[in-house]
Amino acid sequence: MASSIPISAVELGPEVERLVLEVLRSGRLAQGPMVERLERAFAAVAGTTEAVAVANGTVALVAALQALGVGPGDEVVTTPFTFVATVNAAISVGARVRLADIRPDDFTLDPDAAAAAIGDASRVVVPVHLYGCPADCAAFDELARRHGLALVEDAAQAHGATFGGRPVGSFGVGCFSLYATKNVTSGEGGVVTTSDARLADRLRLLRNQGMRARYEYEIPGHNYRMTDLQAAIAVPQLERLAESTERRRANAARLTEGLADIEGLVTPSEPPGRRHVFHQYTVRVTGEARADRDALVAALARRGIAAGVYYPRVVCDHDCYRDHPGIVRGDIPNAERAAREVVSLPVHPALRDADLDRIVTAVREVLA
Repeated sequence: MASSIPISAVELGPEVERLVLEVLRSGRLAQGPMVERLERAFAAVAGTTEAVAVANGTVALVAALQALGVGPGDEVVTTPFTFVATVNAAISVGARVRLADIRPDDFTLDPDAAAAAIGDASRVVVPVHLYGCPADCAAFDELARRHGLALVEDAAQAHGATFGGRPVGSFGVGCFSLYATKNVTSGEGGVVTTSDARLADRLRLLRNQGMRARYEYEIPGHNYRMTDLQAAIAVPQLERLAESTERRRANAARLTEGLADIEGLVTPSEPPGRRHVFHQYTVRVTGEARADRDALVAALARRGIAAGVYYPRVVCDHDCYRDHPGIVRGDIPNAERAAREVVSLPVHPALRDADLDRIVTAVREVLA
């Protein structure tokens, strides 16, 4: 029987082991020089002057909102088709969330729908660079300026992605995740990117209990710190991010070529001027297909091929959010349809050509 093909795979390598042992032998396990090294490398990737490492991607979003002064009485405009952390971060700082629809072609927040959702209390717009595809950064930059809003980029899945040749995370306040399955991982971890030195200073205070110097508190803060052990895992991956991204892009191109012309199957697109980093390779299984999305997932599983549904519902369709007073749901037909149709196929750098051929053959057996 053929071996299984996972939806994601982590490749760390000997350099990670060397750096982790270096940290262990140093006796400095908490936030220290390795975190600083990670921050310098991440700022270079994001095209910003500052990068602030934190405990995880959700904390990155929370800290960004807190540093911007967002709180009760304020509103955050974002997408309903995202991992729940995007919404949870806004709720956790006491803000109300206004959900606007997505574009059907790239699954990212529609700038026109976001504009229509903006009200007098709106303070922040949060586009999500979903699956590694940049949202329309130029449109959101203009939208934020026109309405006097802060722009926070949820770039949790988009390490190294670009819009118009400019890295995501540099248009507004960038929030990245280093969770175990991300294109760069530290197991758990996050990074906030900005070129605003004052904002970065506030972020560093917030993550360290409000202390600038030991036992000298300037603001009420939190423990949002990353450890040097976590940073040691991520640093070598950042150094080879360009290489691993090209492998993802090549794998995606091979899948797209092999899955062409299947009725009812829509392969992912790369809008002009945007560089997709394919954290996920996400297709749509429409009503014209021979089998529906769930049948395809089950058939692939029987063939030893993992597929992921990200996400089976829009955020506001879960019981705990449906009647939540902090969530305002707009008209979101594109997001609701995407939740019924999307499925992600393996695209990670560890795949061999034979694995990609096997995925294509299996999908065609079910749908073609």
